[in-house]
This record gives sequence, C-alpha cells and structure tokens, in this order.
Amino acid sequence: MSKHLPPKDVPEDIRNVPLPDALSERYLAYALSTITSRSLPDARDGLKPVQRRVLFAMRLLKLDPASGYKKCARVVGDVIGKYHPHGDQSVYDALVRLAQDFAQRYPLVDGQGNFGNIDGDNAAAMRYTEARLTEISNVLLANLDDDTVDFRPNYDGENDEPVVLPSGLPNLLANGATGIAVGMATSIPPHNLPELCDALLHLIKHKNASIEKLVEYVQGPDFPTGGILVEPLSARIEAYKTGRGSFRHRAVWQQEELPRGMWQIVVTEVPYHVQKSRLVERIAELITDRKAPLLDDVRDESTEDVRLVLIPKNKTVDPAVLMESLFRTTDLETRFPLNLNVLDGGKLPKVMNLREALQAYLDHRHDVLERKSRYRQGKIEHRLEVLDGYLIAYLNLDELIEIIRREDEPKPAMIKRFKLSDVQAEAILNMRLRSLRKLEEMELRGEHKELSKELAGLKQLLASDELRWQAIAGEIQELKKQFGPKSALGKRRTRIGDAPVISEEAFEVLVEREPITVICSAKGWIRAIKGHVADDGTASFKEGDKGRFWLHAETTDKLLLFGTNGRAYTINCDKLPRGRGHGEPVRLMIDLGNDQDIVTLMKYQGERKFMVASSDGRGFVCPEIEMLAATRTGKQILNVQAPAEACVMTQVEGDTVAVIGDNRKLLLFPLSELPEMTKGRGITLQKYKDGGLADARTFTLKQGLSWIDSSGRTKTETDIKDYRGERAQAGRIVFRGFNKNNRFS
Repeated sequence: MSKHLPPKDVPEDIRNVPLPDALSERYLAYALSTITSRSLPDARDGLKPVQRRVLFAMRLLKLDPASGYKKCARVVGDVIGKYHPHGDQSVYDALVRLAQDFAQRYPLVDGQGNFGNIDGDNAAAMRYTEARLTEISNVLLANLDDDTVDFRPNYDGENDEPVVLPSGLPNLLANGATGIAVGMATSIPPHNLPELCDALLHLIKHKNASIEKLVEYVQGPDFPTGGILVEPLSARIEAYKTGRGSFRHRAVWQQEELPRGMWQIVVTEVPYHVQKSRLVERIAELITDRKAPLLDDVRDESTEDVRLVLIPKNKTVDPAVLMESLFRTTDLETRFPLNLNVLDGGKLPKVMNLREALQAYLDHRHDVLERKSRYRQGKIEHRLEVLDGYLIAYLNLDELIEIIRREDEPKPAMIKRFKLSDVQAEAILNMRLRSLRKLEEMELRGEHKELSKELAGLKQLLASDELRWQAIAGEIQELKKQFGPKSALGKRRTRIGDAPVISEEAFEVLVEREPITVICSAKGWIRAIKGHVADDGTASFKEGDKGRFWLHAETTDKLLLFGTNGRAYTINCDKLPRGRGHGEPVRLMIDLGNDQDIVTLMKYQGERKFMVASSDGRGFVCPEIEMLAATRTGKQILNVQAPAEACVMTQVEGDTVAVIGDNRKLLLFPLSELPEMTKGRGITLQKYKDGGLADARTFTLKQGLSWIDSSGRTKTETDIKDYRGERAQAGRIVFRGFNKNNRFS
C-alpha cells in the first residue's frame, strides 16, 4: 500500500498550485502594496500615505498654526491607532522629517523641541517633542470638508481617511520626495514655489508648453540648505524632459582675509542631504592621509548657521584650486538624482517629465474645484429651499400658527396647504419664536438675494471650462502672493551658477609624483604597487583569475582603457587602489558593463594615433588625444552594432595595414586607404563569408611582417607580396608558421 495517499476528506477550497506560480503571485501583491502604500508619492499632493495620515490626524487634533502644540507621542498614537497600523518609530520618523527645515524646503510640521540637526543627530524621543501644523499644511488641507476628495475606510473600518489631500500647492515638486520600493525608486529634489506658480500659470495658458519654456520658470532645484547649482542648462533641460537625470550641487564658500596677508576659506552652505559632521571628518581624513596637500586644517565653528573654516598650507595657495580639489574628493559637491517616478492618479507608477508632473497637479486642482463648487451648489440650493419656506411662513404666519395649534400632525397639513417641501416644512416647525420678528425677515431676504447671486455664479463656473481655469489661475496667483519670492519662505535659496574652468595642470600639484606599477587581471581587477616592478610571475590574483596588463607609470599619469563597447575611458593613476592585495574591479571606477570586456589598457601619452576595429571587420584611425574622456561614462569612439564588438586597438606605425580574419585569411593594404576619424563606425577593412576579424596591426612593408609566437619570440616574414591587395578584399590563407590563434601577439 502506498505511503503517500491523499487524505480522504479534502476541503473543496484547496487548490493544487505550482510553487513558482504561488510565490510570484504573492510577491507581486507584496510589491504592489509597497509601491502604492508606502514608497512612492502621489503625483497630486506629493505625499506618501504615512505623511498624509500624519497631517490628517494632526488636523483632527486641531493642531492648526494658531493653536498650541501637542506632544508628538499623542500624534503618533492617533496615527497608529486610527490609520497606520505599523511601528511607531516609522511614523515618528515621518513626522520628524516633515518638521526639519534642512530636509523640507517648505516644512509641513512646526516642531518644538529637538528635531535633529544638519550634523546628522537624531531627534529627541517623541515623549519630549511637540508639534503643530504650519501655514503650508493649512493650504494642503484646505477645503477637505467640502467633498473635494474621496474618503475610504481605514484599516479596521471604524474611521474614514482621505485618499488624497486637496493640495492647494504643488507639494510634489515644492518639497520633493525620496523612496525605494520593490524594483523601483523615486528621487525628486525640492523646487522654488514662486517659480512653480509661474510655470503653472504658463501651462494653463499654453497646454503644450515646451520643457525648454517651462525651465525658464523652473530654473532647477531649490534646496533648503542653499548651495549653488552648477549643472549646465542643457543637462537640466534633458533631465526635466525625461524625468531622469541628476544635478550637481556645490557648497557656498568665501575667502576671508586675515592679518599679514594670510587668508582662510569659510563654507557657509553645504549641499542637500550632506551631514556636516561627516563632511568635517572626511576633510580631516584627507589632511591626515596627505591627500589634501594644499590644506592645513579644518574647523567647525557653526552655531545656528553653518561655518566651516578651511586653513590653507600657505598664503600662496590658489583658493579656487584648493576648493576644486575638495569638490572632487569630498561631499562639498554632490550629485542629487532626479527620478520623477510617482503614482499617476494614485494608482499606477509612472516616470513623468516636468510638464506631466505640473499637469497632473493642475488636473487634480481642476477636479477639486469642480467637486468643491458642486458641494457648495448643493449647500446653497438646500439653504435657498429653506429660505423660501421661511418667507412663505412670514407671509402666512397667522394661518401657520393656527394649523400648528389645531392639527395633531401639522407637517402634512402645512405641506398640503402651502405646497411646501418636506425640508421646508421641517425647517418651519423648527423655527424659534424670536425668529418671527420683522428684522429677521429682512435679513432672510438679504441672505436669499446673496445666495441666489452666488448660485448663479457657481452654475456659470461649472458650465464653463474657461472660467474654471481662470479660477485656478487666480488661486495660484494668490498662493504666489502669500509665499512670494520676497518672503522669507519663498525666496530662492539655491543659486544658479557655473563651475569655474580650471586646467588639469593646476591639479598636478595636488598629487605627489612617484613611480608605480599598474597591474590589471583578466577579469578586470586593477591595483597599483609602489615603484617600477618587473613581472616575475609572483603577483597573486583571485582564484580563477590571472594577470593580463602590467604597466609602469607614475601617480600623475592617466590610463587609457578601450572597451569592447567601443568606448574609451580615462583613469587617473592616483585614484588606483594601492597595496599588494587583489585591488578593486575597474568597473567600479568606470561605467563598463558586466557583459563587456577590456580590449587594451595603456598609459596615456596624447600624441599617438591608434587603429581601432570591430569584430565585423570595420575600423579607422583615431588620434589618442580624442580618446581622453572627462567622465566615468567614457567617450564613444567606435560605434558597434551587436553582435559585433570592438576587438582591436593598436598604435599606428609604418605604412601598411595587416588584417587577419577568423578564417585565417591575411590581407595587406596601404595605410593611406584608412581614414582618420574621431568617432564613427569605420569602413570595411576585410570581407568575410564566415566569422569576422581576428586581429589587425600596422607595420613598415620593407621591414616585413612581424609577430610574436606562443613562446614569446618575435618572428618576421618578408615574402608577403602575394598578400598585398586593396582594402575590403578577402585576402589569402596565411603563410605557414603563423600563430594558430590568428593573432599577431
């Protein structure tokens, strides 16, 4: 009898599901919950659920700016108990961030007590701190009771919470957001509110406004810590076009003169999200490790304002060069990423560009205005109905009193006699005797006239799309007036500037010149050891790896790396990991993909020319100086199309090109037939039926064709006239004795 028989009584609701399907279904549900309910902000109000719940709970506690403060523990308790059944620390952390003026461009919470500082110190415990809402929060929460947004039941169904706030200001871009979800993230820097208002007003008038035009209004991020934005305009426009990019953000510094011709540098503003204490520690480490030869000391003299004092080695040091060196090696300059990934309509994640983000806010405000107007219309119509009943009562007061005194059920009799509605009859029966005076009747008629006029205006507003957009534009103008560029809160803090251009030669004094040996393994692990060391075969590598490149250089030199993706990269020798360990992957220093490899690595000299070629047999000559790259992304030299890849980079010497294919066919043709270019796909060097290019080099025809055999010996063949031809021919089978791997070395 089998030991694995199924049980006799199997419940009908149990299904056999493959484990991978069950896991993927549940993990997808978890991922969607994280994306929509925790990590990504809503495009309409720019808030995550926990932030929205904190503000809503504070509103119910009547913590408006005019009232007193309440303990943060009380707020956190309400949020957890009613709306957000998660850990108290996560809720308190969200509340604290909303109150930090160095983290929020426009703080939504007014905190009293220790809410942390720019040094990275944590806030005091929630039992010690107090909080209330700010004026900005009031604008976000305004008209919440006027049916402007949908409400949903909370987690236990006992209370209701708003799905989104009315958001009287564009909080998504004004305060920004950061978050990491499952498989996606968001990073939105804060912006200047008056600039956003100008862009919104322009977008209302011109629905298809270009990003370039909008960037004239929204010049770039406006960080609460100030600083200088040194990102070029073209890069800013491109970032706002795609919703992805980054912004270079620098500290603000000035030179202070001291007695006897000495001076010092004072940093007064640091980049956003940089902990000042950690920044000071980093600068001190550079001084200790002698990696900041122009700097003698650093002091933190900050009080409420930032004041970092940098002491130079001597008064002959160039302040600009000193600061540029620190910008390169410390967080005095950072890159803040832009990833405008938000919940579109509160449902689906989407990476928006600047216009889409602004339009999403305008569409939300249009919906809020419509709902507010219809709600107000309903209230007015109800009130007018009651007022009409009151006026009927004044005109027939004696008869109404008689009916009420005579009838056991006066309400039906009143409705039948005076053709009243149920609402009017109920209102008349609930009237107080003091309301029967003559003056009250006159006031009711005046109220009826005013409400009728307002109702006509609302109906006109709801019937006209143009009038609604005019009303929204008026609200935005009022917002700009309230938080304008001349106000303390609205004034731009981050200046727009350009990084000074300083020649590379000026930085050579920052690097101590000494000889090194650069070692790079076959798998791309690179390191430098002190001195010029011969390759004696004793160097150690990781298991399964081996040596490939062994170069003698100096710390002031640059390395030129050419990848199979056709890009050239530049690496400063002083940035190489030192010591006799295994080093670091070169891919951490440059943007070389894991599916790409190194074609060659050499010391940069600047005056040579190289022939570059791809595996599909195309190539050209490129000057070495054109291969110098300024960023870790490198410079595209040889354009390759998959499955082809770059496979040759060899120095140009002589007058003839030698090309050999995987089919062992060799072709020689004049170097003059190969063009000199700075970038491109190149021209055909050799044609193939099967396979592609194996290797190529240049040489002097009269001296013969040389190659290095498997034993490391150099061999030369002079009888090569039969292999000469024109570029793009197929060539002939190579002579006997040539390397079996079809390579010249």
